[in-house]
Amino acid sequence: MRMQEMVRRTGVHERLLRYYEQQGLLAPQRLPSGYREYAETDVETVRRIRCLLAAGLTTSVIAQVLPCVTDHDDRLVPTCPALIGQLNDERDRITREIRALQESRTMLDTILGTAVEPVR
Repeated sequence: MRMQEMVRRTGVHERLLRYYEQQGLLAPQRLPSGYREYAETDVETVRRIRCLLAAGLTTSVIAQVLPCVTDHDDRLVPTCPALIGQLNDERDRITREIRALQESRTMLDTILGTAVEPVR
């Protein structure tokens, strides 16, 4: 399928599809005309990419994770034993970021609490 059909089927803008290609996440065929030709499996790959992005993974991590996940009952399931450790590391990283954001919010609450007039 061509780019516009891929955009329609995935709901992902063509700029993002090109970005995924640059990051090595997608590899559409190139026609002699230079047009991209996506396979049916690329639709599912884009769904997996979007799911992993929503989980907080970077595209560089996703490039490592994609070959090691499969679908099972509408969920992504890791298939490579080494992937479990890497995903746990990513989870720990996200947890640290959440804590740092919570600390930042607490600092802002303290600063706003000292304001002469309540600020909202």
